[in-house]
Amino acid sequence: MMELLGYEFMRNAIFAGVLISIACGVVGSLVVVNRMVFLSGGIAHAAYGGIGLAFFLSLPPLLCAAVFAIVAAVVMGYLALGHRHRIDTVIGAVWAAGMAVGILFIDMSPGYAADLMGYLFGSILTVSGSEVVMMLVLDISAIAITAVFYRQFVAMSYDEDFAALRGVPVRALYFLLLIMSALTVVMTIQAVGLILVIALLTIPQFIAERFARSLLTMMVTASVLGVLFTLSGLVLSYRLNLSSGATIIIVASFALFLFLAAGRFFRRA
Repeated sequence: MMELLGYEFMRNAIFAGVLISIACGVVGSLVVVNRMVFLSGGIAHAAYGGIGLAFFLSLPPLLCAAVFAIVAAVVMGYLALGHRHRIDTVIGAVWAAGMAVGILFIDMSPGYAADLMGYLFGSILTVSGSEVVMMLVLDISAIAITAVFYRQFVAMSYDEDFAALRGVPVRALYFLLLIMSALTVVMTIQAVGLILVIALLTIPQFIAERFARSLLTMMVTASVLGVLFTLSGLVLSYRLNLSSGATIIIVASFALFLFLAAGRFFRRA
């Protein structure tokens, strides 16, 4: 491990992995308990439209992806509130539209988009120092917002109707959580790509939920698990010369499989 720290790109990747894991642990826990996983998947794929637009206009890809993801999150959230019985259709439509827009913009862009695969499957080893700083700012913002509205988030997460009767601004918190999810998704794209991003938002949280007795404990446990999965995946990808994003998700998936297998074994015993 110490030899890896001798390379600047590996130090940046490690810092990025830790920051991304914390953001996913905090925001992902809220996403899971509020049953918004499919919404987050839609946001991730809709962000592809922003990446395509960035290539077409020669703009920073992550900035465009963030704007596109936030717009998609708000649109999906608004439509989902009015058509709850058709929420899967709404999300699927925005999901597909975002991907289609991204493909069209890339088709119209001059030259070859050589970095495109990095946004699809992750390129954490290419994270720069300035991007690490941006991730740190987003982490601090997500933690601060969650701390300020923690009680309201808990009330909304476990009994939305009762929380509304108690005066909790459920709708405003719903859209705030969607925007936080959008920014977390864009940040996570750097590590594992938009195709695999949903795994980091759900696998550590699923495992953590089985042990946690409170939402806060779930967030902390999910963050720690995310850090373990990310760093283990980074080391393995470096040693075996494999894609870092895919390796991180394989490690997380293997841990989930072991957790489920152990649970079934102990129930039978």
